[in-house]
Amino acid sequence: QVQLVESGGGLVQAGDSLRLSCAVSGRTFSPYFTYAMGWFRQAPGKEREFVATIRWSGGTRYYADSAKGRFTISGDNALNKVYLQMNNLKPEDTAVYYCAASTSQYSGGYDYTGSHVYDYWGQGTQVTVSS
Repeated sequence: QVQLVESGGGLVQAGDSLRLSCAVSGRTFSPYFTYAMGWFRQAPGKEREFVATIRWSGGTRYYADSAKGRFTISGDNALNKVYLQMNNLKPEDTAVYYCAASTSQYSGGYDYTGSHVYDYWGQGTQVTVSS
């Protein structure tokens, strides 16, 4: 089965940068089974929210308003890894960040903003930003 493992989280100060990584296993045994990857985050006591998504084919990207201009999602098909480069981090970015994979095929990136369209999830990695 598809398994996702996040890494790269940590404690940083406001304005610093972090790059999160998501290692995807199992997907290559069924090529094109997963069509898109996503990053979500969840702070204590809050709902899980969408951050960014990318398609394996074509590299189409879509970002939440909170991530635009600061975060960049990218993928490496050869290594089966997805990254989230986070620049100019703010205290409000503090959360557990989750990587997810979707087996659904949609026409646009906006369709991948909901948690329900993702079938596989990683364990999460903690990102803490101090002021």
